[in-house]
Amino acid sequence: MWRKFISLTILTLFICSNMGFAFANNVGEKTVLNKVAAVERFFYGTEMTGALVDRVSTLEKDIFGKGSSDPLLTQADALYSSTFDNFIDQPSFLIKLNAIEWSLTHTVTIQPAKNRIENLEHVLTGKSTTGSLNDRLSKLMNLAYTNGEVMINNVTLNQDSLLKIKLVTPLSTSTNRQGDPVLFEAADDIYVDGHLVIPKGSKGQGLVNKVKGAKNFGRNAELEVSFDTIETIDGTTINTLLGDKAKEENKSLVTAAGASLAGMVILGPVGIVGGAFVHGKDVNIPAGVEMYVQIKEDTNAYGIQ
Repeated sequence: MWRKFISLTILTLFICSNMGFAFANNVGEKTVLNKVAAVERFFYGTEMTGALVDRVSTLEKDIFGKGSSDPLLTQADALYSSTFDNFIDQPSFLIKLNAIEWSLTHTVTIQPAKNRIENLEHVLTGKSTTGSLNDRLSKLMNLAYTNGEVMINNVTLNQDSLLKIKLVTPLSTSTNRQGDPVLFEAADDIYVDGHLVIPKGSKGQGLVNKVKGAKNFGRNAELEVSFDTIETIDGTTINTLLGDKAKEENKSLVTAAGASLAGMVILGPVGIVGGAFVHGKDVNIPAGVEMYVQIKEDTNAYGIQ
């Protein structure tokens, strides 16, 4: 009896300790190191190496034009907040850069911010400039928007709202494997109450969940894909899915496209891209195919006016 009690106690402590470990990991998702790494990935496209204090100093000089003598935690918070956090009267670096790029090219890209700024400078002036990234962004803002300001507001993307997307990753039952990432992008601008929330070109991510290749005797190939998330203009992650409402809208695409293979294969069960109409053959869906998905749940995000 006592042995059983002691065993149960040890098991309970083990479970609780692991629950505490998992909770600690969730709480610590935005540590100083994680914040610095996120800012580095945004501006440079990759995390830097070396001492954290040196990495923070480099970021401050590149972004603000000068370093500070604040504590490391304060420095990291300031870098992260100015890059990603939005307020009605103070848009983040991210949303301002997205707004400028969309205003000039009518799309947004996922290149590192430093590269995007250089590209936009060439579009506007034909050459790159020098100075801090904040100063260079301000100059671009003055050229792209009246009074050099972009107006933002918090809006709600409603559950089941439709979103037209375009495949970036080609799909095939002969080459894809379970777990493969699937990239897609917004095919059109999405507005809510007159505010641009998801610009054309915004990147989304999905996953290949199951693959069955074509077999003899006319067995159909089958490809199960989920279309999971897409980012808004302010960097908010929106959960998406191929639901009933999206499937109904996709039927119109099939009719308009003359019931092509690319159109037919998106009309299977929820989340399924299958070869029901192609007996004994593999399913091949090229990049560029357009279809609809829908917003999974109500989500708040900032949009530009």
